[in-house]
Amino acid sequence: MKKENHTEEIHPDIVAGYLYIIGRYGYPPPAGDSILHLKEFAELGFRSIELEGIREKHLMEIWEMRHELRTGADDMNLEVPVFCIVLPGLSSADSREREENLVLFEKGCEIAEILGARAVLDNSPLPPWQFPAGIPVTRHYDEENLASATLPQDLHWKTYWDGLASTYREACDLAASRNLEYHLHPCLGALVPTTDAFLNFSGAVKRDNLKFNLDTANQYFLKDNLVLSIQRLEDSIAYIHISDNRGFRVEHLVPGQGNIPWESFFEMLDRVDYSGLFGIDIGGAESDVDDYNTAYRTAAAWLHKNWFKYKSK
Repeated sequence: MKKENHTEEIHPDIVAGYLYIIGRYGYPPPAGDSILHLKEFAELGFRSIELEGIREKHLMEIWEMRHELRTGADDMNLEVPVFCIVLPGLSSADSREREENLVLFEKGCEIAEILGARAVLDNSPLPPWQFPAGIPVTRHYDEENLASATLPQDLHWKTYWDGLASTYREACDLAASRNLEYHLHPCLGALVPTTDAFLNFSGAVKRDNLKFNLDTANQYFLKDNLVLSIQRLEDSIAYIHISDNRGFRVEHLVPGQGNIPWESFFEMLDRVDYSGLFGIDIGGAESDVDDYNTAYRTAAAWLHKNWFKYKSK
């Protein structure tokens, strides 16, 4: 039987998120299998994908493979417009740890440049929580994680905030030196989980290439109105993570399986003349997704029907 080719039906501005790989192989997934991951993305029919470097060990393994990954992506006709650099130490209360993570962040920007990315992305800064066993290696800090967290007794918030803004200003400059935007991903427990929080933080950082990675599922769960977010942040949004949510807990579902009001969402995108990328961000241990291939193809077809088909007229 001839294998079905999905490549032509997926618009190049629809990006397959790295959550596809995480959902199938764990967090973090084996960095050494990244060429195989590229092959899976290509066979899925996507032309644009995310890749990711998660904390020091995983990030440096990806850095060692950076040229091999670029060759592999080229051979498979894949673009990597967004490279995710996950470094929770960037928001440490310890200035030395922040400096060490800036060195790693620059490595991530080098990877992104070699891959031909237009942006790097990370979770928004995590408050300087102290956990009983150190910062959990997890994608999201849920209520159970946060219940065990405390803040350093000697923390002086203004001093910390000023140092944090300075660190992210330097990170933005490192990204800009390679013509990269720096997108912050909103999530529960972080310092920039909502529109208001991003406006506050970006006002402190003062860098034009600092952007907000609008995440439909996380913001819906956090009761951050998506229509207002698009309107208020239209100049700061160039990449949207698409998944659905029922509004009761963190989850990333196929669009249509949750309660997000998509019609008003697309109407506002049209009103602000959005021309950025969409990343399909479905799955994870917190979500009821059994068949990742079907979920991602279904979401891509839904995006085409609700946005790209309409915009092409």
